[in-house]
Amino acid sequence: MSGAALYIKDDFKVSDTQIEILIGILNIYSLIGSLAAGRTSDWIGRRYTIVLAGAIFFAGALLMGFATNYAFLMGGRFVAGVGVGYALMIAPVYTAELSPASTRGFLTSFPEVFINGGILLGYVSNYGFSKLPLHLGWRMMLGIGAIPSVLLAVGVLAMPESPRWLVMQGRLADAKKVLDKTSDSKEESMLRLADIKEAAGIPEDCNDDVVQVPKINRGEGVWKELLVRPTPAVRHIIVAAVGIHFFQQASGIDAVVLYSPRIFEKAGIASSDKKLLATVAVGFVKTIFILVATFLLDKIGRRPLLLSSVAGMIASLATLAISLTVIDQSHKKMIWAIGLAISTVLSYVAFFSIGMGPITWVYSSEILPLKLRAQGASIGVMVNRVTSGVVSMTFLSLSKAITIGGSFFLYASIASVAWVFFYTCLPETQGKTLEEMGALFGNFRWLRDSKREKRRNKANEINGDGASNVQLGPVSNGN
Repeated sequence: MSGAALYIKDDFKVSDTQIEILIGILNIYSLIGSLAAGRTSDWIGRRYTIVLAGAIFFAGALLMGFATNYAFLMGGRFVAGVGVGYALMIAPVYTAELSPASTRGFLTSFPEVFINGGILLGYVSNYGFSKLPLHLGWRMMLGIGAIPSVLLAVGVLAMPESPRWLVMQGRLADAKKVLDKTSDSKEESMLRLADIKEAAGIPEDCNDDVVQVPKINRGEGVWKELLVRPTPAVRHIIVAAVGIHFFQQASGIDAVVLYSPRIFEKAGIASSDKKLLATVAVGFVKTIFILVATFLLDKIGRRPLLLSSVAGMIASLATLAISLTVIDQSHKKMIWAIGLAISTVLSYVAFFSIGMGPITWVYSSEILPLKLRAQGASIGVMVNRVTSGVVSMTFLSLSKAITIGGSFFLYASIASVAWVFFYTCLPETQGKTLEEMGALFGNFRWLRDSKREKRRNKANEINGDGASNVQLGPVSNGN
Protein backbone atom coordinates (compact mmCIF):
# COMPACT_ATOMS: atom_id res chain seq x y z
CA MET A 1 0.00 0.00 0.00
CA SER A 2 2.91 2.42 0.61
CA GLY A 3 3.71 2.54 -3.12
CA ALA A 4 0.13 2.17 -4.35
CA ALA A 5 -0.96 5.15 -2.23
CA LEU A 6 1.18 7.49 -4.37
CA TYR A 7 -0.82 6.54 -7.46
CA ILE A 8 -4.23 6.13 -5.81
CA LYS A 9 -4.01 9.75 -4.70
CA ASP A 10 -3.46 10.89 -8.31
CA ASP A 11 -6.01 8.48 -9.84
CA PHE A 12 -8.92 9.11 -7.45
CA LYS A 13 -7.94 12.72 -6.65
CA VAL A 14 -8.18 12.18 -2.87
CA SER A 15 -6.65 14.17 0.00
CA ASP A 16 -3.78 13.28 2.35
CA THR A 17 -6.34 12.66 5.11
CA GLN A 18 -8.19 10.14 2.95
CA ILE A 19 -4.89 8.44 2.11
CA GLU A 20 -3.82 8.06 5.75
CA ILE A 21 -7.28 6.70 6.62
CA LEU A 22 -7.05 4.23 3.72
CA ILE A 23 -3.61 3.07 4.85
CA GLY A 24 -4.31 2.87 8.57
CA ILE A 25 -7.90 1.63 8.59
CA LEU A 26 -6.81 -1.92 7.75
CA ASN A 27 -5.43 -2.23 11.28
CA ILE A 28 -8.75 -1.19 12.79
CA TYR A 29 -10.64 -3.60 10.54
CA SER A 30 -8.24 -6.38 11.60
CA LEU A 31 -9.69 -6.14 15.15
CA ILE A 32 -12.71 -8.07 13.92
CA GLY A 33 -10.50 -10.88 12.67
CA SER A 34 -8.25 -11.00 15.72
CA LEU A 35 -11.20 -11.09 18.15
CA ALA A 36 -13.01 -13.76 16.13
CA ALA A 37 -9.88 -15.85 15.56
CA GLY A 38 -9.58 -17.02 19.17
CA ARG A 39 -13.03 -18.57 19.29
CA THR A 40 -12.80 -19.77 15.67
CA SER A 41 -9.50 -21.56 16.26
CA ASP A 42 -10.87 -23.24 19.39
CA TRP A 43 -13.90 -24.35 17.36
CA ILE A 44 -12.50 -25.55 14.00
CA GLY A 45 -8.82 -25.91 14.90
CA ARG A 46 -5.69 -23.84 14.32
CA ARG A 47 -5.01 -25.25 10.84
CA TYR A 48 -8.43 -24.60 9.30
CA THR A 49 -8.42 -21.12 10.82
CA ILE A 50 -5.31 -20.40 8.72
CA VAL A 51 -7.15 -21.74 5.64
CA LEU A 52 -10.02 -19.35 6.43
CA ALA A 53 -7.56 -16.46 6.76
CA GLY A 54 -6.13 -17.32 3.32
CA ALA A 55 -9.61 -17.31 1.76
CA ILE A 56 -10.36 -13.89 3.28
CA PHE A 57 -7.01 -12.54 2.03
CA PHE A 58 -7.84 -13.79 -1.46
CA ALA A 59 -11.21 -12.02 -1.53
CA GLY A 60 -9.74 -8.79 -0.12
CA ALA A 61 -6.90 -8.64 -2.66
CA LEU A 62 -9.29 -9.13 -5.59
CA LEU A 63 -11.72 -6.50 -4.30
CA MET A 64 -8.93 -3.93 -3.91
CA GLY A 65 -7.49 -4.79 -7.33
CA PHE A 66 -10.85 -4.27 -9.07
CA ALA A 67 -11.84 -1.15 -7.09
CA THR A 68 -13.41 1.56 -9.26
CA ASN A 69 -13.63 4.31 -6.61
CA TYR A 70 -12.47 5.19 -3.10
CA ALA A 71 -15.51 3.60 -1.37
CA PHE A 72 -15.03 0.32 -3.28
CA LEU A 73 -11.34 0.33 -2.31
CA MET A 74 -12.27 0.81 1.36
CA GLY A 75 -14.58 -2.20 1.09
CA GLY A 76 -11.71 -4.35 -0.16
CA ARG A 77 -9.51 -2.96 2.58
CA PHE A 78 -12.13 -4.05 5.14
CA VAL A 79 -12.14 -7.65 3.92
CA ALA A 80 -8.32 -7.78 3.77
CA GLY A 81 -8.16 -6.30 7.29
CA VAL A 82 -10.30 -9.11 8.72
CA GLY A 83 -7.88 -11.60 7.13
CA VAL A 84 -4.92 -9.78 8.66
CA GLY A 85 -6.48 -10.05 12.11
CA TYR A 86 -7.04 -13.79 11.72
CA ALA A 87 -3.52 -14.45 10.45
CA LEU A 88 -1.67 -12.29 12.97
CA MET A 89 -3.38 -14.08 15.86
CA ILE A 90 -3.31 -17.68 14.66
CA ALA A 91 0.08 -18.02 12.93
CA PRO A 92 2.31 -17.56 16.04
CA VAL A 93 -0.08 -19.56 18.26
CA TYR A 94 -0.12 -22.50 15.82
CA THR A 95 3.66 -22.46 15.40
CA ALA A 96 4.35 -22.19 19.13
CA GLU A 97 2.01 -25.08 19.92
CA LEU A 98 3.58 -27.30 17.27
CA SER A 99 7.25 -26.56 18.03
CA PRO A 100 9.55 -28.32 20.54
CA ALA A 101 11.08 -26.03 23.19
CA SER A 102 14.57 -26.30 21.63
CA THR A 103 13.54 -24.55 18.40
CA ARG A 104 10.34 -22.72 19.39
CA GLY A 105 11.87 -19.25 19.18
CA PHE A 106 13.36 -20.00 15.74
CA LEU A 107 10.12 -21.44 14.35
CA THR A 108 7.71 -19.00 16.00
CA SER A 109 9.62 -16.10 14.45
CA PHE A 110 8.79 -17.48 10.97
CA PRO A 111 5.49 -15.57 10.64
CA GLU A 112 7.42 -12.33 11.19
CA VAL A 113 10.16 -13.51 8.77
CA PHE A 114 7.68 -14.03 5.99
CA ILE A 115 5.73 -10.86 6.80
CA ASN A 116 9.01 -9.04 6.15
CA GLY A 117 9.60 -11.12 3.04
CA GLY A 118 6.13 -10.09 1.89
CA ILE A 119 6.88 -6.43 2.59
CA LEU A 120 10.05 -6.72 0.48
CA LEU A 121 8.15 -8.39 -2.37
CA GLY A 122 5.52 -5.65 -2.07
CA TYR A 123 8.15 -2.93 -2.40
CA VAL A 124 9.76 -4.71 -5.39
CA SER A 125 6.41 -5.24 -7.13
CA ASN A 126 5.51 -1.59 -6.46
CA TYR A 127 8.63 -0.55 -8.33
CA GLY A 128 7.92 -2.98 -11.18
CA PHE A 129 4.24 -2.11 -11.58
CA SER A 130 4.93 1.63 -11.33
CA LYS A 131 5.95 1.44 -15.04
CA LEU A 132 2.37 0.51 -16.01
CA PRO A 133 -0.33 3.12 -16.82
CA LEU A 134 -1.62 5.00 -13.76
CA HIS A 135 -5.05 3.30 -13.59
CA LEU A 136 -3.54 -0.20 -13.90
CA GLY A 137 -0.29 -0.04 -11.91
CA TRP A 138 -1.66 0.43 -8.39
CA ARG A 139 -4.41 -2.16 -9.02
CA MET A 140 -1.75 -4.75 -9.86
CA MET A 141 0.22 -3.75 -6.75
CA LEU A 142 -2.78 -4.64 -4.57
CA GLY A 143 -4.44 -7.43 -6.59
CA ILE A 144 -1.32 -9.60 -6.86
CA GLY A 145 -1.70 -10.39 -3.14
CA ALA A 146 -4.33 -12.98 -4.15
CA ILE A 147 -1.57 -15.35 -5.34
CA PRO A 148 0.27 -15.96 -2.02
CA SER A 149 -3.08 -16.25 -0.21
CA VAL A 150 -3.94 -19.30 -2.34
CA LEU A 151 -0.52 -20.82 -1.65
CA LEU A 152 -1.06 -20.26 2.10
CA ALA A 153 -4.49 -21.92 2.17
CA VAL A 154 -3.41 -24.92 0.09
CA GLY A 155 -0.01 -25.35 1.76
CA VAL A 156 -1.29 -25.46 5.33
CA LEU A 157 -3.54 -28.42 4.48
CA ALA A 158 -0.36 -30.54 4.30
CA MET A 159 0.54 -29.56 7.88
CA PRO A 160 -0.49 -31.39 11.07
CA GLU A 161 -3.03 -29.95 13.51
CA SER A 162 -1.82 -28.42 16.79
CA PRO A 163 -1.31 -31.21 19.37
CA ARG A 164 -2.56 -28.89 22.12
CA TRP A 165 -5.80 -28.24 20.27
CA LEU A 166 -6.20 -32.00 19.67
CA VAL A 167 -5.79 -32.67 23.41
CA MET A 168 -8.38 -29.97 24.20
CA GLN A 169 -10.77 -31.93 21.96
CA GLY A 170 -9.91 -35.16 23.79
CA ARG A 171 -8.13 -36.67 20.76
CA LEU A 172 -5.10 -38.05 22.61
CA ALA A 173 -4.07 -40.62 19.96
CA ASP A 174 -3.98 -37.97 17.22
CA ALA A 175 -2.07 -35.58 19.49
CA LYS A 176 0.50 -38.30 20.27
CA LYS A 177 1.12 -38.91 16.55
CA VAL A 178 1.76 -35.21 15.96
CA LEU A 179 4.05 -34.93 19.01
CA ASP A 180 6.05 -37.99 17.90
CA LYS A 181 6.69 -36.25 14.56
CA THR A 182 7.50 -32.81 16.01
CA SER A 183 9.60 -33.66 19.09
CA ASP A 184 13.36 -34.13 19.30
CA SER A 185 12.94 -37.58 20.92
CA LYS A 186 10.31 -40.09 22.04
CA GLU A 187 10.97 -39.11 25.65
CA GLU A 188 10.32 -35.45 24.88
CA SER A 189 7.13 -36.39 23.04
CA MET A 190 5.84 -38.29 26.09
CA LEU A 191 6.81 -35.41 28.40
CA ARG A 192 5.08 -32.83 26.20
CA LEU A 193 1.93 -34.96 26.05
CA ALA A 194 1.92 -35.36 29.85
CA ASP A 195 2.32 -31.58 30.34
CA ILE A 196 -0.48 -30.79 27.89
CA LYS A 197 -2.81 -33.36 29.51
CA GLU A 198 -2.14 -31.83 32.92
CA ALA A 199 -2.85 -28.31 31.60
CA ALA A 200 -6.09 -29.56 30.02
CA GLY A 201 -7.23 -31.27 33.25
CA ILE A 202 -6.88 -34.84 31.91
CA PRO A 203 -5.58 -37.44 34.43
CA GLU A 204 -1.98 -38.52 33.78
CA ASP A 205 -2.91 -42.24 33.74
CA CYS A 206 -5.64 -41.70 31.13
CA ASN A 207 -4.30 -43.09 27.83
CA ASP A 208 -7.46 -43.74 25.83
CA ASP A 209 -7.45 -42.70 22.17
CA VAL A 210 -10.43 -40.35 22.74
CA VAL A 211 -11.40 -38.93 26.14
CA GLN A 212 -13.89 -36.47 27.59
CA VAL A 213 -12.23 -33.14 28.40
CA PRO A 214 -13.56 -31.06 31.35
CA LYS A 215 -15.71 -28.23 29.96
CA ILE A 216 -13.84 -25.54 31.88
CA ASN A 217 -10.75 -26.33 29.80
CA ARG A 218 -12.55 -26.15 26.47
CA GLY A 219 -12.98 -22.39 26.41
CA GLU A 220 -15.79 -21.71 28.86
CA GLY A 221 -15.04 -18.97 31.37
CA VAL A 222 -11.84 -17.96 29.60
CA TRP A 223 -12.62 -14.24 29.37
CA LYS A 224 -13.51 -14.13 33.06
CA GLU A 225 -10.22 -15.79 33.98
CA LEU A 226 -8.29 -13.46 31.69
CA LEU A 227 -9.86 -10.11 32.55
CA VAL A 228 -12.27 -10.30 35.49
CA ARG A 229 -10.61 -12.60 38.05
CA PRO A 230 -7.07 -13.28 36.88
CA THR A 231 -4.55 -14.94 39.18
CA PRO A 232 -1.36 -12.92 39.91
CA ALA A 233 0.49 -15.03 37.30
CA VAL A 234 -2.19 -14.49 34.62
CA ARG A 235 -2.33 -10.76 35.42
CA HIS A 236 1.46 -10.50 34.97
CA ILE A 237 1.25 -12.47 31.71
CA ILE A 238 -1.50 -10.22 30.31
CA VAL A 239 0.42 -7.07 31.30
CA ALA A 240 3.53 -8.45 29.58
CA ALA A 241 1.67 -9.56 26.43
CA VAL A 242 -0.35 -6.35 26.06
CA GLY A 243 2.68 -4.19 26.87
CA ILE A 244 5.00 -5.77 24.31
CA HIS A 245 2.33 -5.52 21.59
CA PHE A 246 1.56 -1.89 22.44
CA PHE A 247 5.18 -0.74 22.44
CA GLN A 248 6.03 -2.66 19.26
CA GLN A 249 3.67 -0.43 17.31
CA ALA A 250 3.76 2.77 19.41
CA SER A 251 7.49 3.12 18.69
CA GLY A 252 6.63 4.02 15.09
CA ILE A 253 7.48 1.05 12.89
CA ASP A 254 4.36 1.41 10.73
CA ALA A 255 5.07 5.09 10.20
CA VAL A 256 8.40 4.09 8.65
CA VAL A 257 7.16 1.05 6.70
CA LEU A 258 3.96 2.62 5.33
CA TYR A 259 5.21 6.16 4.78
CA SER A 260 8.84 5.54 3.81
CA PRO A 261 8.29 7.22 0.39
CA ARG A 262 7.06 10.36 2.21
CA ILE A 263 10.01 10.23 4.64
CA PHE A 264 12.48 9.92 1.77
CA GLU A 265 10.72 12.80 0.01
CA LYS A 266 11.20 14.95 3.13
CA ALA A 267 14.84 13.83 3.19
CA GLY A 268 15.32 15.28 -0.29
CA ILE A 269 14.57 12.43 -2.76
CA ALA A 270 12.30 13.93 -5.39
CA SER A 271 11.51 11.34 -8.11
CA SER A 272 8.93 8.58 -7.55
CA ASP A 273 11.31 6.00 -9.02
CA LYS A 274 14.07 6.80 -6.52
CA LYS A 275 11.62 6.90 -3.60
CA LEU A 276 10.32 3.43 -4.48
CA LEU A 277 13.89 2.11 -4.90
CA ALA A 278 14.74 3.47 -1.46
CA THR A 279 11.74 1.62 -0.01
CA VAL A 280 13.08 -1.58 -1.59
CA ALA A 281 16.25 -1.01 0.45
CA VAL A 282 14.08 -0.72 3.59
CA GLY A 283 12.37 -4.02 2.80
CA PHE A 284 15.70 -5.72 2.05
CA VAL A 285 17.26 -4.61 5.34
CA LYS A 286 14.17 -5.68 7.32
CA THR A 287 14.21 -9.13 5.71
CA ILE A 288 17.95 -9.73 6.18
CA PHE A 289 17.93 -8.77 9.87
CA ILE A 290 14.79 -10.75 10.69
CA LEU A 291 16.58 -13.81 9.28
CA VAL A 292 19.54 -13.08 11.57
CA ALA A 293 17.15 -12.83 14.53
CA THR A 294 15.67 -16.29 13.89
CA PHE A 295 19.08 -17.89 14.49
CA LEU A 296 19.74 -15.87 17.66
CA LEU A 297 16.42 -16.26 19.52
CA ASP A 298 17.12 -19.76 20.87
CA LYS A 299 20.85 -19.16 21.35
CA ILE A 300 21.11 -15.95 23.36
CA GLY A 301 17.55 -15.60 24.66
CA ARG A 302 14.63 -13.21 24.30
CA ARG A 303 15.64 -10.53 26.82
CA PRO A 304 19.16 -9.70 25.55
CA LEU A 305 17.92 -9.45 21.96
CA LEU A 306 14.87 -7.39 22.89
CA LEU A 307 16.72 -4.89 25.09
CA SER A 308 19.57 -4.47 22.57
CA SER A 309 17.05 -4.03 19.76
CA VAL A 310 15.07 -1.32 21.55
CA ALA A 311 18.26 0.54 22.56
CA GLY A 312 19.30 0.64 18.89
CA MET A 313 15.83 1.81 17.88
CA ILE A 314 15.98 4.69 20.38
CA ALA A 315 19.34 5.86 19.01
CA SER A 316 18.16 5.54 15.40
CA LEU A 317 14.87 7.38 15.99
CA ALA A 318 16.58 10.24 17.82
CA THR A 319 19.21 10.59 15.07
CA LEU A 320 16.54 10.43 12.35
CA ALA A 321 14.56 13.13 14.14
CA ILE A 322 17.63 15.39 14.36
CA SER A 323 18.56 14.91 10.69
CA LEU A 324 15.01 15.56 9.44
CA THR A 325 14.76 18.66 11.64
CA VAL A 326 18.04 19.98 10.20
CA ILE A 327 16.79 19.33 6.63
CA ASP A 328 13.45 21.01 7.43
CA GLN A 329 15.07 24.12 8.93
CA SER A 330 17.82 24.49 6.33
CA HIS A 331 17.40 26.69 3.27
CA LYS A 332 19.97 24.75 1.24
CA LYS A 333 20.53 21.08 0.46
CA MET A 334 22.36 19.40 3.34
CA ILE A 335 23.91 16.29 1.79
CA TRP A 336 25.23 14.95 5.10
CA ALA A 337 21.80 15.29 6.74
CA ILE A 338 20.09 13.57 3.81
CA GLY A 339 22.58 10.70 3.99
CA LEU A 340 22.16 10.48 7.77
CA ALA A 341 18.35 10.42 7.49
CA ILE A 342 18.38 7.59 4.94
CA SER A 343 20.98 5.64 6.96
CA THR A 344 19.02 5.94 10.21
CA VAL A 345 15.78 4.79 8.56
CA LEU A 346 17.69 1.64 7.54
CA SER A 347 19.34 1.24 10.96
CA TYR A 348 15.96 1.68 12.68
CA VAL A 349 14.28 -1.11 10.68
CA ALA A 350 17.39 -3.28 11.19
CA PHE A 351 17.30 -2.91 14.98
CA PHE A 352 13.52 -3.43 15.00
CA SER A 353 13.79 -6.60 12.91
CA ILE A 354 16.53 -8.21 14.96
CA GLY A 355 14.57 -8.05 18.22
CA MET A 356 11.33 -6.14 18.74
CA GLY A 357 9.70 -7.40 15.52
CA PRO A 358 9.93 -11.19 15.96
CA ILE A 359 10.15 -11.35 19.76
CA THR A 360 6.76 -9.65 20.22
CA TRP A 361 5.03 -12.57 18.50
CA VAL A 362 7.27 -15.29 19.94
CA TYR A 363 7.03 -14.03 23.52
CA SER A 364 3.31 -13.24 23.62
CA SER A 365 2.32 -16.60 22.10
CA GLU A 366 4.51 -18.73 24.39
CA ILE A 367 3.75 -17.20 27.82
CA LEU A 368 -0.04 -17.74 27.80
CA PRO A 369 -1.46 -20.87 29.51
CA LEU A 370 -3.00 -23.51 27.23
CA LYS A 371 -6.69 -22.84 27.91
CA LEU A 372 -6.20 -19.06 27.73
CA ARG A 373 -3.84 -19.00 24.74
CA ALA A 374 -6.20 -18.38 21.82
CA GLN A 375 -8.25 -15.62 23.49
CA GLY A 376 -5.19 -14.15 25.25
CA ALA A 377 -3.32 -13.97 21.96
CA SER A 378 -6.32 -12.24 20.36
CA ILE A 379 -6.17 -9.52 23.05
CA GLY A 380 -2.50 -8.93 22.23
CA VAL A 381 -3.23 -8.74 18.50
CA MET A 382 -6.15 -6.36 19.18
CA VAL A 383 -3.88 -3.96 21.10
CA ASN A 384 -1.23 -4.32 18.39
CA ARG A 385 -3.66 -3.46 15.60
CA VAL A 386 -5.35 -0.56 17.42
CA THR A 387 -1.97 1.02 18.18
CA SER A 388 -0.79 0.40 14.63
CA GLY A 389 -3.99 1.95 13.28
CA VAL A 390 -3.58 5.05 15.45
CA VAL A 391 0.06 5.49 14.36
CA SER A 392 -0.61 4.94 10.65
CA MET A 393 -3.80 7.06 10.56
CA THR A 394 -2.22 10.02 12.33
CA PHE A 395 1.36 10.17 10.99
CA LEU A 396 0.73 12.71 8.22
CA SER A 397 -1.40 14.91 10.49
CA LEU A 398 1.11 14.58 13.34
CA SER A 399 3.96 15.55 11.00
CA LYS A 400 2.09 18.70 9.98
CA ALA A 401 1.30 19.56 13.61
CA ILE A 402 4.73 19.03 15.24
CA THR A 403 6.94 18.57 12.12
CA ILE A 404 8.22 15.24 10.85
CA GLY A 405 11.31 15.55 13.06
CA GLY A 406 9.11 16.14 16.10
CA SER A 407 7.12 12.99 15.25
CA PHE A 408 10.25 10.85 15.42
CA PHE A 409 11.37 12.53 18.67
CA LEU A 410 7.99 11.41 20.06
CA TYR A 411 8.53 7.82 18.85
CA ALA A 412 12.02 7.82 20.39
CA SER A 413 10.54 8.88 23.75
CA ILE A 414 7.97 6.07 23.60
CA ALA A 415 10.71 3.55 22.75
CA SER A 416 12.66 4.73 25.83
CA VAL A 417 9.64 3.99 28.05
CA ALA A 418 9.37 0.60 26.31
CA TRP A 419 12.97 -0.28 27.23
CA VAL A 420 12.26 0.37 30.92
CA PHE A 421 9.05 -1.68 30.77
CA PHE A 422 10.76 -4.65 29.11
CA TYR A 423 13.67 -4.56 31.56
CA THR A 424 11.43 -4.59 34.63
CA CYS A 425 8.43 -6.71 33.55
CA LEU A 426 9.55 -9.40 31.08
CA PRO A 427 11.38 -12.48 32.44
CA GLU A 428 13.47 -14.72 30.18
CA THR A 429 11.55 -17.66 28.63
CA GLN A 430 14.29 -19.31 26.59
CA GLY A 431 14.30 -23.11 26.84
CA LYS A 432 11.11 -23.37 28.91
CA THR A 433 8.22 -25.56 27.78
CA LEU A 434 4.89 -23.81 27.24
CA GLU A 435 3.49 -25.52 30.32
CA GLU A 436 6.38 -24.21 32.52
CA MET A 437 5.73 -20.55 31.73
CA GLY A 438 3.33 -19.97 34.64
CA ALA A 439 6.12 -20.39 37.21
CA LEU A 440 8.01 -17.41 35.72
CA PHE A 441 5.16 -14.95 36.25
CA GLY A 442 3.11 -13.60 39.14
CA ASN A 443 5.87 -11.80 41.04
CA PHE A 444 6.53 -8.26 39.77
CA ARG A 445 9.68 -8.20 41.90
CA TRP A 446 11.08 -11.12 39.89
CA LEU A 447 14.07 -9.13 38.62
CA ARG A 448 15.29 -8.18 42.08
CA ASP A 449 14.64 -11.69 43.38
CA SER A 450 16.45 -13.35 40.46
CA LYS A 451 19.51 -11.14 40.99
CA ARG A 452 19.49 -11.93 44.71
CA GLU A 453 19.18 -15.66 43.92
CA LYS A 454 22.12 -15.52 41.52
CA ARG A 455 24.31 -13.77 44.11
CA ARG A 456 23.30 -16.29 46.78
CA ASN A 457 24.02 -19.27 44.53
CA LYS A 458 27.38 -17.84 43.51
CA ALA A 459 28.33 -17.27 47.14
CA ASN A 460 27.27 -20.83 48.03
CA GLU A 461 29.43 -22.25 45.27
CA ILE A 462 32.49 -20.32 46.41
CA ASN A 463 32.02 -20.80 50.17
CA GLY A 464 30.71 -24.36 50.07
CA ASP A 465 33.03 -26.02 47.59
CA GLY A 466 36.20 -23.95 47.91
CA ALA A 467 38.13 -22.25 45.19
CA SER A 468 39.32 -25.52 43.65
CA ASN A 469 35.76 -26.73 43.10
CA VAL A 470 34.16 -23.56 41.73
CA GLN A 471 31.89 -24.44 38.80
CA LEU A 472 33.49 -23.27 35.58
CA GLY A 473 30.77 -24.37 33.17
CA PRO A 474 27.38 -22.80 32.57
CA VAL A 475 25.12 -22.47 35.57
CA SER A 476 22.17 -24.87 35.59
CA ASN A 477 18.62 -23.70 34.80
CA GLY A 478 17.07 -21.70 37.60
CA ASN A 479 20.44 -20.24 38.73
